[in-house]
Amino acid sequence: MRSIEINTAQNVTIEYELAPLYSRLLAFLLDFAILVVGEVILSLLGAFICGGYGDIYQYYTYLVLIPVFLFYALVSEIFMNGRSVGKLALGIRIVKLTGKQATLSDYVMRWLFRLVDIYLSIGSVAAILVSSTDKNQRIGDIVANTVVIKLRPTRSLKLRDLLNIHTIDNYQPRYPEVRYLNEEDMLLVKNVLERNRKYGNDAHREALEELVAKLMTLLKISKLQQEKPDFLRTLLNDYIVLTR
Repeated sequence: MRSIEINTAQNVTIEYELAPLYSRLLAFLLDFAILVVGEVILSLLGAFICGGYGDIYQYYTYLVLIPVFLFYALVSEIFMNGRSVGKLALGIRIVKLTGKQATLSDYVMRWLFRLVDIYLSIGSVAAILVSSTDKNQRIGDIVANTVVIKLRPTRSLKLRDLLNIHTIDNYQPRYPEVRYLNEEDMLLVKNVLERNRKYGNDAHREALEELVAKLMTLLKISKLQQEKPDFLRTLLNDYIVLTR
């Protein structure tokens, strides 16, 4: 699974999974199905309002049916913050390479290149580029400097998948109060430790410091007897032993 690392304005590196081709294809097909159903409903409604499929209906086609078909994707992404209904259902979203929300001009640029990426090439250009480029970008993405990311990770890891589990027989917990925390708390501890180890910049060190201070308060610990990263690792091990 390809991913992209984005540095925020606070110098914190966030890693996102890039949406694979199949997710983007399924989102497109879902949007297309919604569009077809919507067009059929609007067509029937137009015929009823216009009294049939005569000359007046032709104006209805030019003013309503064709614009809806052409601008559905663009309007959806603008008003749904980089998502259409299909993208929302698949848990994917358009963002800038900088991590910021795409602008109106970015959405327009991507929409304009749908003609080449999708319609004129029957999707082959988009499929080849999304599958072969480092950032899974089609031409519209490259020009607009955008990527499509996954908002939900491929696999939701549990704490027990991340740590070697000790048993109470060969491990003596040092902080028994940790049992009153929950699994989400401990996953946060694990993530902070990993990011501090991987990036080691001031922002992640500050996050680790603040987390340790918060945990010391919650667990009523007045003084640490070990280094802060070691303290967090000990809490993780204690939690596993005491809650398994």
